[in-house]
Amino acid sequence: MRELELHQLDLRYEELRVRSPARERGLYASLDECGQQVPIVVVALEDDPQRFLVIDDGFKRIRALRRLKRDTVGATVLDLGETEALVLGGALGMVPGLSGLEQGWLVAELQRSRGLSAQELGRRFGRSPSWVSRRLGLVQDLPESVQEHIRRGKIPAQAAMRSLVPLARAAPKDCEKLAQAIAGQGLTSREIQVLYRAWQDGSALIRQRLIDNPQLYLRALEEMAQKKPVEPDPAAALLADVDRIAILARRSEQRWCQKPRELTPAEHDRVASCLQQGSDAL
Repeated sequence: MRELELHQLDLRYEELRVRSPARERGLYASLDECGQQVPIVVVALEDDPQRFLVIDDGFKRIRALRRLKRDTVGATVLDLGETEALVLGGALGMVPGLSGLEQGWLVAELQRSRGLSAQELGRRFGRSPSWVSRRLGLVQDLPESVQEHIRRGKIPAQAAMRSLVPLARAAPKDCEKLAQAIAGQGLTSREIQVLYRAWQDGSALIRQRLIDNPQLYLRALEEMAQKKPVEPDPAAALLADVDRIAILARRSEQRWCQKPRELTPAEHDRVASCLQQGSDAL
């Protein structure tokens, strides 16, 4: 592990990673108590070998070290070019749990800055061109303001992929308004999916109310789920049952009078038995 000065680091790809305030608080406490245990991964810049490009998820460690007023960071320096290192980091899991949206940011950046085609990107990542297109689609379909909430850890990336991306494709403005309303509110992926499904199924009025105050909508659902079913009044239930019996009796009488054929002895006995059971029950 090599010690590098923080000012030597190039953090241009920091915005390609989602932040997690809770994880960073834990990392800060660990670094303060135990020091740095895991090195970040970097490559030397091609035009300035004294500066180093961060290619893994070391950004959160760097932010924590700065808060601790540290000047250096332990790093593993790979002997690779910048493009190869970025592809390697995305393909082989140097960034654990990289979301589809983060993969999309990386692919889009490589296409923009390195001029790589979808076919070339697919080849380098060991993926099909359609995989590359799907990842690019996530970035292209989601409004930039929504992506910024995700980068800052205010909206879960998985929730955005499952709910906000399809919402953005159907109604970009509603997607932006909903994201603004839920950002930083601590909603789970399931709760955001509930909101999206309600938007899908709702009328124009319901959609507007949901977008204006999603938390109120979720609270209303929770209160409805917690309400105990009202026990029916016994007397009212008895009267309802008797009414149904009377209706069935009248219908049976009409059919008895209008029967198209004589009942067989077995059928006659069955009718008589049912009538007797009804009489005994009353």
